[in-house]
Amino acid sequence: MSENQKKILQMLAEGKISVDEAQRLLSLTGADRDTRNESNNTASKSAPRYLHVVVEPKPGTAPEHRHGRVNVRVPFGLIRAGMKLATLIPPEAADKVNDAMKEKGMSFDMRHLKIEDIEELISALHDSEVNVDTDDETVRVYAE
Repeated sequence: MSENQKKILQMLAEGKISVDEAQRLLSLTGADRDTRNESNNTASKSAPRYLHVVVEPKPGTAPEHRHGRVNVRVPFGLIRAGMKLATLIPPEAADKVNDAMKEKGMSFDMRHLKIEDIEELISALHDSEVNVDTDDETVRVYAE
């Protein structure tokens, strides 16, 4: 256990922080990641490392419909880091994000977002691939 993790647990024991705050801080120090890696060592070896999004125009597409080739590769580690940073968003800002999402028709509450959810999503993406084929382009989204 790291020194930071001990300090967080000490603050929790002294009542200086809540259980939720301690959980968020411990997740930022990587405590839960270490525990998951010990218990799921074989699963982590085969887990995907990148999310790929590829858009390729089809040959013969008219220039006014051609948007160019897109090849995006996002490390899942970056997505995990973003999830951890999301736990630090002040409640007022989270409310604004939730309201904006509702305006777009998405019922979503940032306060209920957990790192376990993203791990489950990443695990499910391992064997998934989305292919969209239109007259002008081909779009592929997959994990590797």
